[in-house]
Amino acid sequence: MQTAEKTAIKKADTITSHRRDYFKNLPKTGVTKKMILDIVKQENVEFINMQFIDIFGIVKGITIPSDKLEYAIDNNVWFDGSSIEGFARIFESDMYLKPDLNTFALIPWTRINGSTTARIICDVYTPDDKPFTGDPRFVLKRQIEEAKRIGYTYYTGPELEFFLFKRNERGEIILLPHDKGSYFDFATDEAHEIRNEMCFALEEMRIDVERSTHEVANGQQEIGFKYGDALTTADNAVTFKYVMKTIASRHDLYATFMPKPIFGINGSGMHVHQSLFKDGKNAFYNPDDAPYYFSDTARSFIAGQLFHIRSMNAILNPLVNSYKRLVAGYEAPVYIAWAQKNRSALIRVPACTTGRGGESTRCELRCPDPSCNPYFAFAVMLAAGLDGIKKNLTPPKPVEENIYHLSEADRVAKKIASLPANLYEALYEFKKSELMRSVLGDHIFTRYYEAKMNEWDQYRAQVTPWELDKYLEKY
Repeated sequence: MQTAEKTAIKKADTITSHRRDYFKNLPKTGVTKKMILDIVKQENVEFINMQFIDIFGIVKGITIPSDKLEYAIDNNVWFDGSSIEGFARIFESDMYLKPDLNTFALIPWTRINGSTTARIICDVYTPDDKPFTGDPRFVLKRQIEEAKRIGYTYYTGPELEFFLFKRNERGEIILLPHDKGSYFDFATDEAHEIRNEMCFALEEMRIDVERSTHEVANGQQEIGFKYGDALTTADNAVTFKYVMKTIASRHDLYATFMPKPIFGINGSGMHVHQSLFKDGKNAFYNPDDAPYYFSDTARSFIAGQLFHIRSMNAILNPLVNSYKRLVAGYEAPVYIAWAQKNRSALIRVPACTTGRGGESTRCELRCPDPSCNPYFAFAVMLAAGLDGIKKNLTPPKPVEENIYHLSEADRVAKKIASLPANLYEALYEFKKSELMRSVLGDHIFTRYYEAKMNEWDQYRAQVTPWELDKYLEKY
């Protein structure tokens, strides 16, 4: 057995052992202060990262010593919100972090000489003890409550793809994929040991991993974790990116969730599987609706998302680079349609919908990419679906033929529209949407739009290598 394999197995044994031990006394919900303080003592936790999320989905945080944790749980942690982009102005900057005890987890790579560090994800509050309207978790929680008000629980299961790139001798990231593998490859998949280590780290951070695979493009990876309620899943998605980047760095690699880092090959998406449950049963399932087995509720939910998709795109695909992925020919959905077998459609109903008495019935929105803020993404997706249900909208007929093979005239005849072609077009649709404004609230809606328009203006003023190659000598 080679040294690398021995090292990987040793790491696996260590991590799974710790995972088993501290999972025993920590449920997924209903975690108490006593439970956490007992684990902190048992695992010799010296520091706790009190994490929160900015409007772009980036993890921020304040680190406290473990002997201050009990006080922080009882009295919260104050910080200056003016230093966080999109949060608050300088004269209204005082805020505090309220820890969500259910998100407590050990950070596996910090375990050194018998001690370790933990993390807790926090909600952001203002001095008058109200949730901060600029907190992405609050935005999602508000939509979850709206779904609950009419009897629904929203579940999501995102599939985040990412690339592993090498670094040069100076430690700089270079666009050289870590391997030459392709979809499901083993023989040329040089990243399987790294993905295994990533999986063990995710498990120790209380994320239930279901599969790990090499994706289509060289250097492209995917690790799937179990679906759950939208808030927990959004927390997991943010943690997932944080874990992938950290473990990659430990191997002198860089994990990027940039949607389209290399021209000419597939980009990275974040397909999101969605379902609504009501009274403990899947509200999307209808046993009498072969071959889709989709209820009227599900069809209205899809209709709402199809209706609002162009205005949602600035949230689901938030970068200039996002629209380099959303082009025909690279498996990314571009056309606004739904289907079951057709993977060129924007929304797909997986064929496994009849399993387990309809429990697995769901729809898959295929356009989001992993650079999005998952709290905002799930919030606008849920709001759009609920809008379809409230208005009893009916979706168009499913399109089971490959839309990429249709002519423009055929698409027009079938009334198949397209997603926005670039970030500017997406922001134009976003700004017109009353639903987007109501979901995000005026604070985030305004700051997000301004930040993204500034991003677009910076981009469009650039002179790119493509332009120089195309025009410099010719003109």
